[in-house]
Amino acid sequence: MPKTTSESPSILGSLGRAEFLRTYWQQQPLLIRSALPNYASPLSADELAGLATEEDIESRIVIEEGADGRWEVKHGPFDAATFAALPETHWTLLVQAVDLWVPKCKELLNRFDFLPPWRLDDLMVSYAPTGGSVGPHFDQYDVFLLQMEGTRRWQLGGSCDADTKLVQGTELQIVDNFVAEEDWLLKPGDMLYLPPNIAHWGVAESASLTFSIGFRSPSLSDMLGDLAIELAARGGVDHYRDPPLTPTMAQENIDPAFVAQAKQQLITLIDDDALIADWLARYMTAPKYPELVDSTAESRTAAVELQRYYNGEFEQ
Repeated sequence: MPKTTSESPSILGSLGRAEFLRTYWQQQPLLIRSALPNYASPLSADELAGLATEEDIESRIVIEEGADGRWEVKHGPFDAATFAALPETHWTLLVQAVDLWVPKCKELLNRFDFLPPWRLDDLMVSYAPTGGSVGPHFDQYDVFLLQMEGTRRWQLGGSCDADTKLVQGTELQIVDNFVAEEDWLLKPGDMLYLPPNIAHWGVAESASLTFSIGFRSPSLSDMLGDLAIELAARGGVDHYRDPPLTPTMAQENIDPAFVAQAKQQLITLIDDDALIADWLARYMTAPKYPELVDSTAESRTAAVELQRYYNGEFEQ
């Protein structure tokens, strides 16, 4: 069973940073009581609703029993009429990348300095009245769920994968036949860490404001696709060459030697630490919403810092 820590000035409670990274990070959930004791939310529910009316800010409303079916999703921007038409219970407002718009929220991210800053994706804030939820689901990324106001009950299930059965008829990735293995009630200041692929279901037991600090986790196929574009843009493209041939290899079926040859040539192509470091620095620090930030300074600074880390200029 995951460990629960006691109150401490650190956002990890009494748990040391090294122990957290060694024992929990991307391995198992962790509940931390009083991760932020006596901390006042820098954002109110009304202010969150105000952000959701803005054209440039990504927002959603999830209604458990919507007019178009169960787990209905509406995408912002919203207006006052939308909020006025919502039911009294069982809905959730979610606003992405609040750290881009609220400086005090961005400052909160400094408390996660035990993790590489370029791994951070964004800070999402959700508000839900009693019964509000986005259903049982799982994510492909690491997330810290920090309870700011109200109470929310979190149920955790098992590990999920591509074969996990999902509910049909909704754009959300709702786990079908969810079975809870853990049950925790989070109060203001409490925090839950979840590694990737753990099924979880959070339901507000009172009007609830929750901060979700997520860490980006692109798919390997997306990374390979971007790297291929990078390699092509550099020019001087290498071409496939055959392994030593024999007459018996002249057949419709592909001889295993061709497979081994292609694999080795591709490995050789990317076996360049400097190339990968330069590409990874830019890929992992690309802004989530490039149209909203100055392209450079912040992105370039993050890329330079990652390159310096790779070069051994920082203690690892």
